[in-house]
Formats: sequence, C-alpha cells, structure tokens
Amino acid sequence: MIPLFHDFRNERVVIFGGGSVGARKARRFAREADVTVISPEFADTKFGGADVVRARPGPEAVEDWLDRVDPVLVVAATDDEGLNDAIESAARDREILINRADESGERDAGSVVVPATIRRDPVTIAIATGATSPALSRVLREHLEDDPRVDSAGAMAELSSELRTELRDRGIDPATRREVLRDVVKTEGVWKALDTSGSNPRERAVSVISDVIGDTA
Repeated sequence: MIPLFHDFRNERVVIFGGGSVGARKARRFAREADVTVISPEFADTKFGGADVVRARPGPEAVEDWLDRVDPVLVVAATDDEGLNDAIESAARDREILINRADESGERDAGSVVVPATIRRDPVTIAIATGATSPALSRVLREHLEDDPRVDSAGAMAELSSELRTELRDRGIDPATRREVLRDVVKTEGVWKALDTSGSNPRERAVSVISDVIGDTA
C-alpha cells in the first residue's frame, strides 16, 4: 500500500453501522467531510456532528442509499458480514472507495485503510500497519504523542512556511532555501524556543539562516 492524503472538504462519507467502530469513524471523517451514519441502532451518542439515520438497510437496499447520497467513500462497519459484502460490492460497482472495518491484512485496489493519526495543524502524522495490527498503530501513535517535538510540529511548519516565503522573495535560490530550512528544522534551539513561553523561535531561526547566507535583515 502507498499512503495518500485526501481532502474531504465538501465531500460526503457514508458509514453503515452505528456501533462504537462506526462512531469512531464518524468522528474522524466529520472533521472535514459531511458524514451520514446509517444504522438501526446507535450504541454511541458521539458521532462528531454527523447526520444519523435510523434505518435497517438490507443488502438489496444498499444500492439505493448510495445512489441517493452519492458519497466519495463508504465505510462498512456493521456486525453482519453478508451486509458488509453487499456494501462493498455496491461501492465497487460505482467505483466508490470502500473501507471495511471487519477486514485486516491485504486489501484489493480501491480499499481504504484509515490510519492512526496525530494532528497538530497544519501537520498530520499517519501511522498504518497495512491493517495487520491496529493495536501497534495505536501504541506507536501514543509513543509519538509523548514526544515534545510533535506538540510543536504545527508551529514549526508555520514558521518554516513563513521563512520559505521570505527567502523566495529575497531571491534566494531553491537549493539554498532547502538547505537553510533543513538547518532550521534540525536545530534543537529552535524547537526549544517553540516549546518555551517567552522565547522567540523566529529570532533563533533567523540566526540559523544568517550562519548560512549572511545577514537576513
């Protein structure tokens, strides 16, 4: 599998299944997408603002739901393997991406694995094990969340973006821009400044750049 990121803004995701797995998937996708959860029962009350529809669609009704809602991604999260099979078949017939919560290991083309993620906007870190060990993905995510640099990653990304724009506007060539920005993000002092109240990470980053290309004033 090759990991990709997909922008779900203004897109629709449909989740079949209102249990804890369906609720977790709904919360994840509702951060960006319009989400509809279809289920006869809802074991969890937290669906992240998704639309919940109380219905018991049999295999023969799945196609009608997909035609009606027109999603870009379908999640099969019911406890009925036959129904999940029908959901997957209907999605593939329409060339819609499918995520099956009851499968692990190798997937066919068009299948989506939802990774464990850490979000420190604008940075997103995704961890996947090819759907073979969700438990390992969670442990690795928890380990990374304990890394103080991860908490500062979003701020570092924004600082780097600002500096890249300024260097480009000054006419600094791309190779030199890449070199100095790598130095910035590798410098422990910049990270410490981002993590310390009252410090000036920009000043520290400018100092790093100055060491490479001279006065940046």
